[in-house]
Amino acid sequence: QVQLVESGGGLVHTGGSLRLSCAASGRTFFISVMGWFRQAPGKEREFVAGISRSAGRSLYGDSVKGRFTISRDNAKNTVFLQMNSLKPEDTAVYYCAANAGVFTRDARNYNYWGQGTQVTVSL
Repeated sequence: QVQLVESGGGLVHTGGSLRLSCAASGRTFFISVMGWFRQAPGKEREFVAGISRSAGRSLYGDSVKGRFTISRDNAKNTVFLQMNSLKPEDTAVYYCAANAGVFTRDARNYNYWGQGTQVTVSL
């Protein structure tokens, strides 16, 4: 089994920055693609960013392009999400996810999920 644990969420003002981390443990050799999703109250889960195992490919949701950057450290089995120029509409619970090799925005293709970390952006 694979466990994913997010950290780094919190409260920030509009225009501020946060860096989320997600540490994987367990059978990490199962993991290839890692990604971030978010879900705001009353809304569907939304794809934020994804990164391939080699970090050679990355993918972003339209609403975060140019502001968020995903990266990973395979030696530490950790994926990061650097979030800059944060807006109130970025407020959500952010989830780390992973799968064995499907590079996709579709949450249905991710087998492993973290418990989520709250990000709140105030005016």
